[in-house]
Amino acid sequence: MLQTLGISLLVGIFGYLFIFVFVDGVLQAPFADSMVHFFEKFGFDNESAIHLYRAIFWDNKTMIISTGFIFLFLCSFYLGMSRFTTYLRQIESGIDMILTDSSDLIELEPELQPMENRLNEIKANLKEQRRQTQESEQRKNDLVVYLAHDLKTPLTSVIAYLSLLSEAPDMPLEQRAKYTHISLEKAKRLGDLINEFFEITRYNLQNITLEKKTFYLYVLLEQVLDSFEPVFQERGLICRTEIEDSILIHGDPDKLARVFENLLRNGVSYCYPNSAIEVSASGEDKEAVIRIRNQGKEIPKHKLENLFEKFYRLDEARSTETGGAGLGLAIARDIVELHQGTITANSNKDFTEFIVRLPMEQKEEP
Repeated sequence: MLQTLGISLLVGIFGYLFIFVFVDGVLQAPFADSMVHFFEKFGFDNESAIHLYRAIFWDNKTMIISTGFIFLFLCSFYLGMSRFTTYLRQIESGIDMILTDSSDLIELEPELQPMENRLNEIKANLKEQRRQTQESEQRKNDLVVYLAHDLKTPLTSVIAYLSLLSEAPDMPLEQRAKYTHISLEKAKRLGDLINEFFEITRYNLQNITLEKKTFYLYVLLEQVLDSFEPVFQERGLICRTEIEDSILIHGDPDKLARVFENLLRNGVSYCYPNSAIEVSASGEDKEAVIRIRNQGKEIPKHKLENLFEKFYRLDEARSTETGGAGLGLAIARDIVELHQGTITANSNKDFTEFIVRLPMEQKEEP
């Protein structure tokens, strides 16, 4: 646009100089004499040549000048728009490179540097999103294959032990009780694996909606911790709590309960037996900060960065004895972010800690 305006300005200056130099200026007389002399060569006498000059040029001076200006402005407009059209073609080419996922960088004219940077940024973001989607899909497919394979193990065991019980009605009571217990445990494991399949399907289809209300955080955390008491006892874990009782949250208590359940379940799965799990909650500025800490192996930094990705499992082994479908932490992150909060993880050789930050509801002054 600036180039078009610049060219138009130059055309105006050139036309102005042409009028005052060639038409009404110092070159007016030489131009007139030249044209009269030109007409005389074709057989006109001097008076007729002068009359012809006046009839062609002098009487139509305004029209000739106007036509000249229009022509020059059209030329300037064409030059300016041809440049603009070139820019549009380059931008179109850059968009095509984005759509075709070209590996080359988009390069535009220096005048379009901001547009070039923006297009390359969009291209890089889309490429990263496609990469993450492919990785997530691959992890999900691998997980489904692993779960399907692992279904065979408990199912085979259940069938085998039930067959033994069916074929040996006179089996000693102690042995029968042992086989019955093993069959029950394998059946429970089979149920857990099937639930993981349903978890994958629910995550793909769900659209999380919040039903918010105001509640005290300590009440919610105590209810969640009470439900985990049998699990703590089974693993020999000690649960230490330090929860402020004055923190108010405006959110969906059921969804947030699921967040803390998933974090505690993860902590129980990867902590040392007979160790401690620490849960604390405090108000910092306008945020409620909830920390869930367990004692276990240090999580490497490169794995820590992927913990909240869906279908990512910390245990890369195929066995599903520890860890579920790799959705618990991803769901927790989605719910926390819907509450305009954040969730992060830290890990060192002494402990692993999850930190949830949620906006804190301010108490009304009496």
